[in-house]
Amino acid sequence: MQADQLKDIVINALEGLKAQDISVLDVKDRTSVTDFMVVASGTSNRHVRSLAESVVQDIKEKTDLMPCVEGGQTSDWILVDLGDIVVHLMMPATREFYDLERLWRDAPKLGAAGSE
Repeated sequence: MQADQLKDIVINALEGLKAQDISVLDVKDRTSVTDFMVVASGTSNRHVRSLAESVVQDIKEKTDLMPCVEGGQTSDWILVDLGDIVVHLMMPATREFYDLERLWRDAPKLGAAGSE
């Protein structure tokens, strides 16, 4: 499955559970680790966890990938590694503190639906 198709599955899962401020960064020309980074916020630790679970469930149902998840039950930041896409789900304060978008500011930022 292509990275663009994976990205669409991730975005749909996040939008389905009302993730906040979804940001898609195209980093394929800046790193060999992944093609896209998706950053989104949740309203509570439980919401962040639910967002991660939704992404994992949808990916498992629609692909043969086995996502790798890092971050615990009470985490303010959960990472879902899909290989071509890395999904960062955070509480707003954690997102503001680490400011991943600033770190990757030279990467093209795509809209949630993938359009520039």
